[in-house]
Amino acid sequence: MTDDIRLYMFDGGTLKCHVENIKMNQGLGEEYEIPVPWYLITHPKGHVVIDGGNAKAAAEDPKGYWGGISDVYWPVVADDQHVIPALKKAGFDPADVKWVVQSHLHLDHTGALSVIDEFPNAQVLCTRTEYEYAHAPDWFADGGYIKADYVKPGVPWVLLDETDDGYDLFGDGTLRLWRSPGHAPGHQSFEVNLPSGKTMLLTVDAAYTMDHWNEQALPGFVASVVDAVRSVQKLKRIAARTDATVVTGHDPDAWATFKHAPEYYD
Repeated sequence: MTDDIRLYMFDGGTLKCHVENIKMNQGLGEEYEIPVPWYLITHPKGHVVIDGGNAKAAAEDPKGYWGGISDVYWPVVADDQHVIPALKKAGFDPADVKWVVQSHLHLDHTGALSVIDEFPNAQVLCTRTEYEYAHAPDWFADGGYIKADYVKPGVPWVLLDETDDGYDLFGDGTLRLWRSPGHAPGHQSFEVNLPSGKTMLLTVDAAYTMDHWNEQALPGFVASVVDAVRSVQKLKRIAARTDATVVTGHDPDAWATFKHAPEYYD
């Protein structure tokens, strides 16, 4: 176990889809393959896994596990890209993970939750808004929530309220959680401040791609367009304070430019 504060970006495979699924009303029918990143932050008070990618069961049987949504998003994940084997391959013990932090609860972000029993010392941090919505989503969003990953006994939930915006997980500024709704009602993004002075802003799906970040495209799926636009504006203000490096959620071109685990940022 390392006590150093580091950010690891894990490659959780890809989703095969169409351009319009990622960039609204663009590239209709054009095939597109997007990365599914997830993250590990090491910290002396215990490690943090953010999201954890796709559930292993989804990659093994997409139609059986995800149902009709697999006709839109098809997961491609190697065995060693799933959260538990990937952590172990990189030299980490899941028992050292104190927090599984959820940006939101869509199907490609609940990989760690799907195997939460393999994180014996972790609690699950999510916004109360997202928790409640994911348990009873509107009809148009229902396919994106795979309840088998998180509706089960024994999940050690810790829920953040509206007043917790900017929540400082460790109390030292390393990881701050910012509410960024739009793509999902209870979505949150992550400001990671590293010992070197470098700040990384993990937008996750508050900004799918740099086109979305640069206000050239809306995300292919939104619960609220207005909230999605305003969340990007909010995150831009947060990024500007520290000249943060912006890491968008599913941009294949941008993702290729970052260090991937076992390399890290510190």
